[in-house]
Amino acid sequence: MNNILSTYPCKGKRPATIDAYSRAVRRVTEYFDQAPDTLTTANLKLYFNSLIQTHSWSTVKIDRNGLQFFYRYTLNKQWEWLSIVKPPRVRRIPDILTAIQIRNVINQTKQLRYQVFFMTIYSMGLRLSEGLNLTVHDIDSATMLVHIRDGKGGKDRMALAGK
Repeated sequence: MNNILSTYPCKGKRPATIDAYSRAVRRVTEYFDQAPDTLTTANLKLYFNSLIQTHSWSTVKIDRNGLQFFYRYTLNKQWEWLSIVKPPRVRRIPDILTAIQIRNVINQTKQLRYQVFFMTIYSMGLRLSEGLNLTVHDIDSATMLVHIRDGKGGKDRMALAGK
């Protein structure tokens, strides 16, 4: 039972998501020492109340989504998940550097190749991993577009190249 969801259609989920969802089903199974399809809403409320005390909200959300996926697509059961657990909505504003701070970072960088890297990442609004995975072949100088491969969610996209 290495990957409990591996035999079921995974609706386009990435391998890491499938592993996390499988871990959620295993965790609740071990917690109650019974099959997950026999659990009641009361059981799940008890489980999530315990999980909230010992794990991060990120883990709680992954477990909730994993169990919801398992019940919906494997067992063909619907659950009212909001009454079981609902993490608080947190909207964090990202840190945004000023133009002066960006200039300082680039000017403090000694090697030209790193300066070019920082300028590319900043001017195109790329994630670090997206910038690290860029190759010369990803740049289309005719259209001034850059092909970003395997970005967030494993998706490809096109970004405007800086001038």
